[in-house]
This record gives sequence, C-alpha cells and structure tokens, in this order.
Amino acid sequence: MNDDKKPDYLLFLLASLAIIISIIFSYSLSVYTVLNYDYNQFHFFMRQLFVGTFSIVIMWILSQMEPSKIVGKTGMTLFLLFFFIMAIMPFLPASMVTASGGANRWIRLPGFSLSPVEFFKIGFIYFLSWSFHRRVMDQPKKMKWKEEMILVLPYLGAFLLVVFIVAFMQKDFGQVVLMGGVLFILLMFANRSMKFFLSLGGVAIVGFVGLIIAAPHRILRIQSWWSMVQDSILSFMPEIVSDKLRIEDFPEPYQVSHSLNAIHNGGFTGTGLSEGSLKMGFLSEVHTDFVLAGITEEIGLLGLVCIVGLLFIIIWRIFRISRRITNPIYHLFTLGIGLMIIIAFLINSYGISGIIPIKGIAVPFLSYGGSSLLSVAISIGLVLSISREINEKEKGK
Repeated sequence: MNDDKKPDYLLFLLASLAIIISIIFSYSLSVYTVLNYDYNQFHFFMRQLFVGTFSIVIMWILSQMEPSKIVGKTGMTLFLLFFFIMAIMPFLPASMVTASGGANRWIRLPGFSLSPVEFFKIGFIYFLSWSFHRRVMDQPKKMKWKEEMILVLPYLGAFLLVVFIVAFMQKDFGQVVLMGGVLFILLMFANRSMKFFLSLGGVAIVGFVGLIIAAPHRILRIQSWWSMVQDSILSFMPEIVSDKLRIEDFPEPYQVSHSLNAIHNGGFTGTGLSEGSLKMGFLSEVHTDFVLAGITEEIGLLGLVCIVGLLFIIIWRIFRISRRITNPIYHLFTLGIGLMIIIAFLINSYGISGIIPIKGIAVPFLSYGGSSLLSVAISIGLVLSISREINEKEKGK
C-alpha cells in the first residue's frame, strides 16, 4: 500500500469500539431470551462475537483497498443482487425464508439468516450517488418545475418500486422511511431548487399517509402511539379540537411503556452491567430493537451520552470525509452512508422514547443481529477506502 494513501484510522478505531460495545451488551441484555428458549448462556454472545470480529476484519480489508477498484463494483453488486433477492422472496419455499409479521424478511442460510434489505440500502445509496452524478448534478439549478420533475422522475419511479417491495411485500415501512429520507437529502446536495423540494415534500406526505392507511396494522400502531402522547399534545389545543382527537380506552404500547420504565430505572449512573431488571421478560426485544433502553437502564444516562457521543463522532468523521473528497460520486455516497446511520439512530431512539411510533429499525453498530452489524461494517469499510483518496493536507484540516 502506498504510504501517501492511508485510510481514516480514527474512524476505523471508533467503529471497532462501537462493535465491541455491541458484543458486550449482547451478553448482558439477552438473559431472558436465553432462559426462555433454553439457549446456552453464551449463545447470543458467541454469535455476536463471531459476527463482530468478522465485521472488523471486513472493515480493515476494505480500508486497505483502492476505492476505484472496490467501491463501484461492491455498490452495484449489492444494489442489483439484493434487489433481485427481495423481489423473489415472496415466491420462495418456507424452508428458505424466515417470516416476521406475515412477511418474508430473512433468507435462511446454513447456520444463520440474512436480511437482504440491510445490504440493499448500501447499494441503493451507491446507485443514487452514481446516477445523480451522471444525470442530475451537472444540470442547472434554475430549471422549470416541469423540467426538474422530468429529470428526477426515473428515480421516483425506482423508489416507488422499492416501496412496493419493501413496504408491501416485506411490510417493512421503517426501511422505506429511512431510504426515502436519504433520497430526499441527497437530492438537496445534487443541486435541485427549493420549489422542487416543496413539491416533493408534499408528494412524500401524501405517500406516507397512503402507506399508513393501506395497512390496518400501521393504523393500529399509530393509534397505540397516539394514546400515549395525546395528553401532552392536546393540552395545548382548544377543548373542541382536543375532544375530537382524543382516543378513549386504547391501551398504551406495551413495549414502549416498559422501555420508558427502563430508561427511568437507569437514572444517571445505571443499575450496573447485567443488573437491569426490565430485560427479564418486560422488554422481550431488549437486545435488538430496544437495545438503547436496555443500555440506559444498566449504565444510566451518563453511559448513554457517552455511547451516543461515540456514534455521532463516527458520523462526523464520515461527513468530514464527504466534505473533503473531490470525486462527486464518492462525496454523495459517503454523505448517504452518514445519513443512513443517523436516520436509523433517530428513528429507533425516537421510537423507544414514544416520540414516534416504533418502526423496527436496528440501532447501527449496537443492536444484536448479524445482518445489521455486517452491513454497517461494509458501509464503513467502503467509506474508509474512499478516505484514502484525501491527500494528507486535507486530512489534517
């Protein structure tokens, strides 16, 4: 390797530290699941240790490779391969897929299951970056509204196809929100006008509401969330309005209620590692979707702030690379990866705290799960490879 082309080693170390933290909590927070399903005490720990170690190795290998040789090929392969896999999953026999919520979301492989959408997101971001550079970025910002819509229409059509596969066939609305957010923000950095974004935002709101109305389980989830937050919101509204919007006798979300209890129980310094009580059956998914609540109970608000700070330093390093890279495709791609991580974190953290309905999005680096951890490691590895393109003077800024 040329000494003049070194990756961002600090980003590698920070990402590796986040993975190590996830391995520790995979043991601490999985107690109830281990007891309930009669697993070996170290079942989840050993699996996360293996995937975590493999993920760190993958990050390192990718970081040592020239971006011109790996980023484009990997990005397009992930986009095409996992799009095809998601499209055929509804037609695969039950022996090859794992169902969740009435939809096939995981491919069964020897010894483990794989979630295709986790890897597709990386390819989707690369596809947007590559095609925006070819068709969108060089176009003048001052265009007629109709011309702008025609310009981005193919991408909206492609996204609608993704929505159909992910939201309807896999019933994974959270991932659609995440990818839609990345698409919207990347368009902002691809030199489009404000009037276009206002129009696109209106279309997005209509589509968002339509997806909710089209699925009864999403309506129930919204109602369950509203029953929990309505008092704090309706208190600011006139009585005639609040009476119309209030839902009576609707149970609060069970998981979110106990998630808030776990956060409250942790206090400032926490109950101690492995000493949390809400993980003992009250929060059945505490090592996956509710990992932040479980972490907060055991190491407190102080520990949570440290971990969140670690994640945001990782995101800052990614955005720093994006700002310094001169290749427009790599600029958009690294920006998109940073957005993917921060949007996923916000969706999950807002969900477990009751601010928005739960979406089932994993916390990057921290949630238990091989697909989530390996996919974020691949994305960081590609960013590290791209960071080698930044000259030493720029790295020092």
